[in-house]
Amino acid sequence: MLQNSKSWEELKRICEEARVSLKSKEPEGRIEIVVGMGTVGIAAGARDTLRAILDFIEEKKLEGITVRQTGNLGIDSNEPVVVVNIPGQDKVVYGKVSPDIARLIMDQHIRCGQVVANYVVKG
Repeated sequence: MLQNSKSWEELKRICEEARVSLKSKEPEGRIEIVVGMGTVGIAAGARDTLRAILDFIEEKKLEGITVRQTGNLGIDSNEPVVVVNIPGQDKVVYGKVSPDIARLIMDQHIRCGQVVANYVVKG
């Protein structure tokens, strides 16, 4: 028998821990914020926008929010683009999101539930 082999119970425990860990990273039932980080978005300041969102979440100790990056969203003239997806509500796409606008969106839309209409990209 190999010395590094694990018992069946230990393997089951490791699998369960991995499953729980993965489940906690799933966006289901969570607010999801997606920042477009394609070439045009980065050139337009998307890194600073993303940092402002992450800093706001940390500063306000918000929970239940998944923030992720994606590539080009196909609306280059509106970069940086931020998509807010709250379960049970329509997805909202914001354009030309500077760090200040990102903080406004986080405060008004994420914390207070009110869409910041001035920055919504009409589809």
